[in-house]
Amino acid sequence: MAKKPAAKNRRRGRGVAGAGAGAGAGPGAGSESVTEPVDGGLAELVPDRERSRAWTLLIDGAPQSHVDLADPAHLSFSYQRRLGHFADLVAPTGRPLHVAHLGGGAFTLARYVAATRPRSTQRIVELDAPLIQLVRRELPLDPGARIRVRSTDARAGLAKMPDDWADLVITDVFDGARTPAHLTSAEFLADVRRVLRSGGGYAANLADGPPLAHLRSQIATAATVFPELALAADPAVLRGRRFGNAVLLASDRELPVAELTRRVAGDPHPGRVEHGRSLTDFTGGAAPVTDANARPSPVPPAGSFD
Repeated sequence: MAKKPAAKNRRRGRGVAGAGAGAGAGPGAGSESVTEPVDGGLAELVPDRERSRAWTLLIDGAPQSHVDLADPAHLSFSYQRRLGHFADLVAPTGRPLHVAHLGGGAFTLARYVAATRPRSTQRIVELDAPLIQLVRRELPLDPGARIRVRSTDARAGLAKMPDDWADLVITDVFDGARTPAHLTSAEFLADVRRVLRSGGGYAANLADGPPLAHLRSQIATAATVFPELALAADPAVLRGRRFGNAVLLASDRELPVAELTRRVAGDPHPGRVEHGRSLTDFTGGAAPVTDANARPSPVPPAGSFD
C-alpha cells in the first residue's frame, strides 16, 4: 500500500485530453490538473474542458468519478446517472434520505443526494485515506451538507452501521479496476439488507465483459437476499460485446421499473433495464457467491479506458 504522500510528491500540470474519454474530461481554460499518489495508485484530477468547475478523477488512468462543483446534480458518467435515477426514485421527491456509500471516489453521488434531497444524512466509507484527503482539499464538500466520511474497509464500515438505518446503500468499490472479493458474496449482501430500512434500496456498480460470468453470478447472489432485482446497463455490455459497467438494483419491495426504464432509455447514452423473467433468463442459472468461493471482479482488458 502506498504511504500518505508528502508535499514534495504532489505535482500540478496541464490536463491531458483522452484519459477520461467519454466523461467530458480534459484541460479547462486556466485550470491545472492535479496528480498525486494515493493508496490505490496514482490519482489524477483532470479539469473538464467544457464545465468550468468540473473535474474527473482517475486512478492509474482509469476514470473513477466526475464532479461539477458548480452543479453537483450533474452526473456525467452513464453508470452514475443510473445510480442517480435510482436515488431519485427510492423515495418520494425531495424527502431527505439516510444513505450509505461504500466507496467514496470523489463523493459524486453523495454530492448529488445532498443537492437533490437537502437535509439528507449520508455516510461515506472509503479505505483510501490519502484519496479522501486529496478530494477534500481540491474538491471540498459543501460545509452545510450532512456528509460524514470515514476511512476504513467498506465491509468493516458497513458492519458498524445500525440495523434499519439506511434508505439507500450504494456500493461502488474498486481496488484498481476490480471489485474486491469480499464485497461480492451473499454474506456481504445480507449485511447490506440488515442496514437497510424496510422498503429501502440497494445499488451496486459492477464491471464485467464477455462471457459476463461475474455479472451473472452477482445477480444470482443478490437473488438469495433480495426478492426484487433489476439491472441497468448499456445494451452492448448486456449482449457481451464489450467490457463495461452495469448497475444492479435490489429491494424488498417492488422496484419502480417502468420509470427507471424510461429514464435510463432517455439518457445521453441510452441504456436498457432488465427485470423479472428477462433478468432470470440473463442470469442463466449462475451459482451464487459465498465468502468461501468469492473472487474479485475480472481484470478489464487492455484499452478499456483509452
